[in-house]
Amino acid sequence: MAGERRVLTLGGKGSSLSSASVFEFSIASPPQLLKTDPSALARLSSSPSNHKQNSSSSTPSKLQLSVPDFLTPEEAKASILLLYKHLLAGSSSSAASQVSDILNNDTQILKFDLDFDREEDSNKLRGSWPVITLNAICALLDYTASSLATVADAVAALSCEALKADTATAFNFTDSGDGFSDKDMTSVSSDLKVLLNGSKLRSNLQCGQVDSIPVVHGRLRSLCKSVHSSTRISLNSTPLVNGSVSTDLTGLFSSLAYALKNLGVSSLERANLCLKGLEKDNLFPTLVDSFNSGCPTFDKLKDSIKSFVNFEMEEKYVESLHEIYSLADSVRKILAWEAAVSFVSLEGSEIMENGQGSVKGQDGNVKPDKKKDKKKKVMGKGTTVLMQFLKDRLQLTDSSSLIEKVTQGFLSLINLKDPNFETLLQKVKEVVDSNESRRLPKLAKGTRDFAKEQMAVREKAFTIIGNVFKRHGAMALDTPVFELRETLTGKYGEDSKLIYDLADQGGEICSLRYDLTVPFARYVAMNGLTSFRRYQMAKVYRRDNPSKGRYREFYQCDFDIAGDDSIAADFEVVRILIELLDELNIGDYEIKLNHRKLLDGMLEICGVPSHKVRTICSSIDKLDKQSFDQIRKEMIEDKGLDPETVDKIGKYVCLKDNPIKLLAQLKNQESVFLKNEASNEALNDLEKLFECLDKKCIEKVVLDLSLARGLDYYTGVIYEAVFKGETQVGSIAAGGRYDNLIGMFGNKRVPAIGVSLGIERVFTIMEQQAQKQVIRASETQVLVSVLGDDVALAGKLVQMCWDAKVGAEFMANKRLTKHFDRTKEFGIPWMVIVGEREIKEGIVKIKNKEAKIEQEVGMNEFVDELIKLINTN
Repeated sequence: MAGERRVLTLGGKGSSLSSASVFEFSIASPPQLLKTDPSALARLSSSPSNHKQNSSSSTPSKLQLSVPDFLTPEEAKASILLLYKHLLAGSSSSAASQVSDILNNDTQILKFDLDFDREEDSNKLRGSWPVITLNAICALLDYTASSLATVADAVAALSCEALKADTATAFNFTDSGDGFSDKDMTSVSSDLKVLLNGSKLRSNLQCGQVDSIPVVHGRLRSLCKSVHSSTRISLNSTPLVNGSVSTDLTGLFSSLAYALKNLGVSSLERANLCLKGLEKDNLFPTLVDSFNSGCPTFDKLKDSIKSFVNFEMEEKYVESLHEIYSLADSVRKILAWEAAVSFVSLEGSEIMENGQGSVKGQDGNVKPDKKKDKKKKVMGKGTTVLMQFLKDRLQLTDSSSLIEKVTQGFLSLINLKDPNFETLLQKVKEVVDSNESRRLPKLAKGTRDFAKEQMAVREKAFTIIGNVFKRHGAMALDTPVFELRETLTGKYGEDSKLIYDLADQGGEICSLRYDLTVPFARYVAMNGLTSFRRYQMAKVYRRDNPSKGRYREFYQCDFDIAGDDSIAADFEVVRILIELLDELNIGDYEIKLNHRKLLDGMLEICGVPSHKVRTICSSIDKLDKQSFDQIRKEMIEDKGLDPETVDKIGKYVCLKDNPIKLLAQLKNQESVFLKNEASNEALNDLEKLFECLDKKCIEKVVLDLSLARGLDYYTGVIYEAVFKGETQVGSIAAGGRYDNLIGMFGNKRVPAIGVSLGIERVFTIMEQQAQKQVIRASETQVLVSVLGDDVALAGKLVQMCWDAKVGAEFMANKRLTKHFDRTKEFGIPWMVIVGEREIKEGIVKIKNKEAKIEQEVGMNEFVDELIKLINTN
């Protein structure tokens, strides 16, 4: 029923306050009735401090509390509400009863005396009262900021419609899947797309005030989440009596203050742009006057920030938070004005025409109805619903006092103290949620989509890679994307934790493949092969933390030779890796190379126990990302290695140089490596390998004793290619010899060696290089353009192109500009144009704008001439 008082009950088991309930209680009209849960009353009455027998050990006292006179009525009421909640958690029933009476009588009291049975209770409250006040303002700010963030998106959508701005690029934020996307910016973009979906009110206008919406609104959303989480805790915790609490609260809300200021500036700039459009057409001059006199200014926002900062520096924390609350109210008014100006820009003329049949200019003369015969403007599906809701709420049935009704209506509607505001808030959420089916879905973390330009780069790379593999006699192989879990486990050392496990389906426990090498080994063993050169380009999956160049789903391009344990196979695979990177033409790189037996021998020389060799190798493998001091700490503290042993390792893993030069050093007569069987064998293998590589290849290779390759299955030569250009992507290819892996799956030992190209990182490099070039996503060479609707003629002509193996598309449209737009969008160089004149004369016009070629040729002979032109230009 209207006017019925709602009830807020506190003190019960599990009862808590939220920012919304504090705000609602503070502004409710009629005021809410405050009740205390019977269990709290019983606890207070049974408190020892309220029993006469304890009167000798407790001294009754009075405490006068003052509500700062600069607080707004809702800030004052919220402070007293939180005081009451605090008293309920204490032991003074008389003080709690007094505060309850003040709240229920809804009296504006700035000073009040409270009775306490114990002086220590009053002293505690005296110290915590400022923090209680701070918490109250925080609750109001929390609710206000989050509400304004929601409404701001809807208001910004109306501005975008009014400005006819190009929003296609402005809201093109998507989750890249690499863990570096701003989720709140992406979320704002998604909501704006939902609201504007279907809008035809777009132009090529690039508007910075529109482009900044995802950044400004996204930042506010992010801060609102942090503020809400901390406020919820502080509202329902016992206030601590120390200065750090005040400092922490104001520090938390200082970022929110700047975010609110930025929102106000952004909103005010868009409102001014909309207003300029109305001024240009000499429409609604009274709106300009009302705006200039009623809307808060940029200076007002700056002054609020200055006051907040000054109060904070002076440690006047209550005043500083109050200033942020005042700033939030200024931003609310700016949003209301932005909404009003956008609304008038979009619907004002129509309302005036419905009421008077014309629009009056500043001179009072009737302006002609320029839009009468034009097509009705088409707004977005979400903004259309919002506009109708606003018109219904504003009750604009005629044009009399239009400006006054609109401006006052929006100032009232976007007012958190007005009952209609909650309705508006729910309507905005409803519009966004009801359009959820049109919302662009999000990408799973660690995955990517590839647009047409990116696919052009990828296909080019795959072609180059495939040709290199085939040149070396490799045959294609494909294996299932998932394997039995037992096939994959125990092959990747500490990286096994990154295997993606699947749910049990039909009694088989499976996992997504981690790489292509283990499935290849399984295939060779399962089919009893003893010799096989294979290549495979396919996706693999790792349950990793996404980062730049590191994904959870990505391609690997593998080449493997099974059945050959000679140095010749090692040499060929290293040579293939060099050929791949050279032909992909990505820029400067180096190939770090080591030998697993050299590494094992080194660790044995240093005194590493055999059972710790693999786990220490895993630590050494991190040296490309971490300093030796960090690795040293890990090996000593986490893996229990003796510090002296670790220092010996440090002396060797720093060795890195030209292969021939460092090999000579390691084979020196005094070298400890010659006395170790494993390392001596490795040095002999490396010597033979380097003899096979020509000078050009040797210059690309670096012998690096820190290279460990953490995978357990490596047994011999190991290598890793690192890009040395500007794009930081880490390792781009890796591999090595794994002579025992295939034997794990069968009775035969089949030696093998392979290389895997981390193609996703190569793509990252190629895509950045391609940004400086014009990429054609389509291989179409010609567009057959029929200027009209004769699809049959277009079909006849394009089939002549297809029969001659010419890549062609066709289009029948009366507007020549549509044809040119198609060629520009897809980079189609040639056009075959057929209009009415060409049809009459039985000719076509062949055109290439870039080459400045334009000639006419007979309709039946145009294909031969077109092929000749394509081949010579």
